[in-house]
Amino acid sequence: MDRRRFARIHGGYDAEIIHEGRNYAAIIENLSENGVCVITVPTGITVDIAPGERLKTKFRPHPEETLVLNCIVRWSNKTPPHGLTTRLGMEIIDPPWDKSGAFI
Repeated sequence: MDRRRFARIHGGYDAEIIHEGRNYAAIIENLSENGVCVITVPTGITVDIAPGERLKTKFRPHPEETLVLNCIVRWSNKTPPHGLTTRLGMEIIDPPWDKSGAFI
């Protein structure tokens, strides 16, 4: 049984995380009405973003549209086996879609 409150769209969208003036390449793993899960692309730069921090997630759901989501990190962990990537679970602050649940 799925305990999630909101349905997820399984992603694969290329994304960019913008945090404290730095940009990190990422991939959206899944997206919901009020949350997003991303995994950073390994680049040799350590991504240390703690729960509670705010950042922006930028991606293109369609070729002619770019969305910038204001987010707050709810959880963060390094991925095994070498910790070269980081998974971030984030809440979207003021999602840009309507409240009916119609998004992307």
